[in-house]
Amino acid sequence: MKTVICEQPGKLTVAERPAPEAGPDDVLIRVKRVGVCGTDLHIFTGNQPYLAYPRVMGHELSGIVEAAPPGARVSAGDQVYVMPYLSCGQCVACRAGKTNCCANIRVLGVHADGGMVEYLAVPQAFVFKAEGVTLEQAAMLEFLAIGAHAVSRADVAKGQRALVVGAGPIGMAALIFAKLRGAQVTVLDSRDDRLAVCERALGADYTVKLDTTEAAHDVDTLARVTDNEFFDVVFDATGNAKAMERGFRFVAHGGKYVLISIVSSTITFSDPEFHKRETTLLASRNATVADFETVLAAMRAGKIPTDALNTHTLALENLPDDFLKLLDASAGVIKALVTC
Repeated sequence: MKTVICEQPGKLTVAERPAPEAGPDDVLIRVKRVGVCGTDLHIFTGNQPYLAYPRVMGHELSGIVEAAPPGARVSAGDQVYVMPYLSCGQCVACRAGKTNCCANIRVLGVHADGGMVEYLAVPQAFVFKAEGVTLEQAAMLEFLAIGAHAVSRADVAKGQRALVVGAGPIGMAALIFAKLRGAQVTVLDSRDDRLAVCERALGADYTVKLDTTEAAHDVDTLARVTDNEFFDVVFDATGNAKAMERGFRFVAHGGKYVLISIVSSTITFSDPEFHKRETTLLASRNATVADFETVLAAMRAGKIPTDALNTHTLALENLPDDFLKLLDASAGVIKALVTC
């Protein structure tokens, strides 16, 4: 089968590998669509903290079941999505139902080879029917579930003011689900094209252009749209340590700050400001089964503009030549899907 391998940062190759043999507890999937996300771009550029090369990328997956164990929830011919966080089910986090931060987690495409292949064998516990959605939508469930999980972590409520910093796909997902909970949402980003999508297609109430100059006009704008109170909830989806540190200043007194981003760095903040506001600081990692179900329900109800999010399509065998294009800001990529 065709397999795309990231041999080292900046180098993708297409190789022929034997198709996997499914174990007694595995579902064999013919992969049909694979979403490319920020994690994949970080792997390609050498900025992913949990990875060893070479690696087969890809964890946003949809496909068709080729074979399944007796008694599995899926059977041959079913359209499915994969929950790529292979949790152990036994550690302290799993026992508490927090499988997204399992102490022994193996994420497909990061800790283990992922879905940029023609066939993939996955333990049946992590394969689910994707009924009522398209293959393209099913491959977008994972990144949307990350945004849904962050919004759930913050327990966003109707009428609250929320700020999303970083209008990439994950930030857009947080925007979508904060809006679905009835929040007033502002988006802060440096790219006019992405701010335009947030306003035009995703329903952002305000969009603000990032200003990191000494003038920092964005701070004045954010103050103005919140009557100088700033935000009940701030989400960081930038993947930038300085932006993550800067975001503390946008949290209202009594508010919450949710770090969806992860960086290979130490984050610092002013303790007097943190205590003065009694800020709640939350990490948000991956997503749970319930988050995926939340996204599926919203998709089936037509509440997620997936056509606006899915901007590019690539062929598996052409990835080594085409992948660099996804790093070009002028290409206007939001979500690229690989067809297998």
